Amino acid sequence: MICGVDEAGKGAVLGPMVVATAGITDPGLLDSLGVRDSKKLTPRKREEIYSVLIEDCAHHVVYISPEEIDSVLSLISMNMVVAQAHAACVEALHPITAYLDACDVNAARYARTIGALLLHPCEIIAEHRADSTYPIVAAASIIAKVERDRAIADLASEYGDIGSGYPSDTKTIRFLRQYILEQGISPPCARKSWKTVSTLLSELKQTSLSDF
Repeated sequence: MICGVDEAGKGAVLGPMVVATAGITDPGLLDSLGVRDSKKLTPRKREEIYSVLIEDCAHHVVYISPEEIDSVLSLISMNMVVAQAHAACVEALHPITAYLDACDVNAARYARTIGALLLHPCEIIAEHRADSTYPIVAAASIIAKVERDRAIADLASEYGDIGSGYPSDTKTIRFLRQYILEQGISPPCARKSWKTVSTLLSELKQTSLSDF
């Protein structure tokens, strides 16, 4: 078996980071599905391919909540958080070869990092933009993206329109600013260790001080 690993939501300020792996013994399956980088697919197409992948491929998904991310970032880097989740996904399937989207400027170093975290022998191939190069990584990216989109939809049902959860999204920033303004704290679904949150909290504090 070979597997691919990718994540969704690494840079988001709201919601979980989702890491997924997809494993296959017959690469022809992915060709027939038209698998490619999840970012190049419409939401409907992602859902269609996802439903087949989870039926016909070995797979494993790891969710890392905002609280979990905040709790470990004082001890390890975000890249290591991702690496540990990638390794957990590889371990879950015990493949002969694992293809990973490298979460490090040095892809070879990232491959060595993952190898050192594994308990079972496995050839690790880590490359930048691997989801565009290897269909098996693209398959993993689709699973991760769909799972994260569903998590964001669940949050939206609780909080209202929160956007995509990324700092570049004006809807996300609008939601965060309004929540902090009304509650005086950031929402539980936010990564408090993110600069986006600390900046908005600082703005609120400055605004409050100017009222005196």
